[in-house]
Amino acid sequence: MPITERIAASELLARFERHLVHQRGLAANTVRAYIGDLAHLSSFAGPGAVNVDATLRGLGIADLRAWLAAMSSDGLSRTTLARRGASARAFYSWAEDVEEITPNPAARLASARPASTIPSVMSPADVITLLHAAQIRADDGDPLHLRDWAAAEMLYATGMRVGELAGANVYDVDLEENLVRVMGKGGKERVVPFGVPAALAAAAWLERGRPQLVSEVTDSAFLLGRRGHRVDQRQIRESIHQMCAFAEIGDIAPHGLRHTAATHLLHGGSDLRSVQEVLGHASLTTTQRYTHVSAERLRATYQLAHPRA
Repeated sequence: MPITERIAASELLARFERHLVHQRGLAANTVRAYIGDLAHLSSFAGPGAVNVDATLRGLGIADLRAWLAAMSSDGLSRTTLARRGASARAFYSWAEDVEEITPNPAARLASARPASTIPSVMSPADVITLLHAAQIRADDGDPLHLRDWAAAEMLYATGMRVGELAGANVYDVDLEENLVRVMGKGGKERVVPFGVPAALAAAAWLERGRPQLVSEVTDSAFLLGRRGHRVDQRQIRESIHQMCAFAEIGDIAPHGLRHTAATHLLHGGSDLRSVQEVLGHASLTTTQRYTHVSAERLRATYQLAHPRA
């Protein structure tokens, strides 16, 4: 049975999905990942089985370990394994709490540590080149080019996730105080400052670009697509790739601009707590990985410059 049919056929997954959305307040992409992981587990444990709920109820710790081991053998990343293990633990913990599945078979499921990777970042020179190219590209008055310029400036200036930018509304952007209200993961709200270049790009978009795209379907969305709907994440990602090509620099994804913003803040002397607030990280541990980038660059600089290195 295809995964989409397994999801539709499961009352347990439907209830768990509502729990993730309404009780835990998780973002749509996160919820989709959790449910997809559990449908994958069901497919692995009971290939061709029609009763998904019976399959999930019948699993034990050995089945869950076999599932993770099979994915590891298939070469899936440690990050993916960690997420799928977390999905199983969250589901079975909830199912035990609502007295649907006891005992909890995932209670002793070990947590895989995701790979600790140093985020890729752009150099300050490349960022300047990218944003300058975005501005030049917007000089033609094309509303989409104006939008893309504003998107690039805001992503770098605020460190927002691409989904957070796509979800921003016009009234969230305060051009008098240079502040943007961001709705982050789990419905957590934060306010992030941005500088003059981002304010200029946002103002140009709002004054000259957005009015050209407004239509009867337009709502309060800050960034719009060609037909007046709220821009989606895919469009923002494509626009960043296009601007990198236009600027003739190495390609980077929108999330790379978030990494870059965090790293440059630390290089500029900002403390970890402040960067945590800007990025909306729930844990300081997540923010600390950016110190690894700074340490690597510091080490490289030291080895080049110190006479006794």
